[in-house]
Amino acid sequence: MAKPTILPEQTQSRPGKESKMAPEPEIVYPGYKGSAKLKGSVALVTGGDSGIGRSICVYFAKEGAHVSIVYLSEDKDAKDTKKMVEAEGVKCLLIKGDLKSERFCKSAVARTVEKLGKLNILVNNAAQQFPESEIKDISKKQLSGTFETNIFPMFYLVREAVEHMGKGDTIINTTSVTAYRGSEHLLDYSSTKGAIVTFTRSLSTMLVSKGIRVNGVAPGPIWTPLIVSTFDDVSDFGSDTPMKRAGQPSEVGPSYVFLASKDASYITGQIIHVNGGEMVAS
Repeated sequence: MAKPTILPEQTQSRPGKESKMAPEPEIVYPGYKGSAKLKGSVALVTGGDSGIGRSICVYFAKEGAHVSIVYLSEDKDAKDTKKMVEAEGVKCLLIKGDLKSERFCKSAVARTVEKLGKLNILVNNAAQQFPESEIKDISKKQLSGTFETNIFPMFYLVREAVEHMGKGDTIINTTSVTAYRGSEHLLDYSSTKGAIVTFTRSLSTMLVSKGIRVNGVAPGPIWTPLIVSTFDDVSDFGSDTPMKRAGQPSEVGPSYVFLASKDASYITGQIIHVNGGEMVAS
């Protein structure tokens, strides 16, 4: 079986995927109490309708941030996430569209600022993957689509977002453990994740003089809807990690809270590895 290490899916969606998983992913730690780390901030999160993205949105809301969620087509999941966010007493904006479109990315940033008043946190989280065991099976269409979904939108969104961001604001990019150890079944996907690491480091040096911090999170095997919709057998998913299990979205979300908050005020150009104990060169 492949060693999938995946992000929330942006394409190949099915309605209400979160509720159809057994067991359902844990979004937030039971009893988690926010401490206003992000109070009054506005965050835009791509792929925020389910999985890790949903966890990020709810944790941000618990810390007092208003949230703009960009998603492709999962209306039910997006609405469910919105309810979770708004239950924390903050505002939530849903923006549906395809991030491969440069025009849409520009519009998503503009709508966020228009409806929520500003933009302090940008989380580039949406991605797609298509496992293939042979390079000959990776078509030009698939290769182009993977790069156009996983890395190109980060350029589009950041270019627009920085016009509204300033000192103390932050950008967080979701990469993957596959960027560091590779993946024989996810050649094009892992390639985009490596590009995201370099993008994060380069962008951090570009924006440091503006006081905008740029970091990333590299999840290992996390129990998200993309896993069950991509792989036929998930019975041993995550068992090859030192912890012998897959992680939950609830175990990844707090990393984004940390990087988005003042707790990480002296951190930029770095990647946090949430992967169950796998040792990687950061």
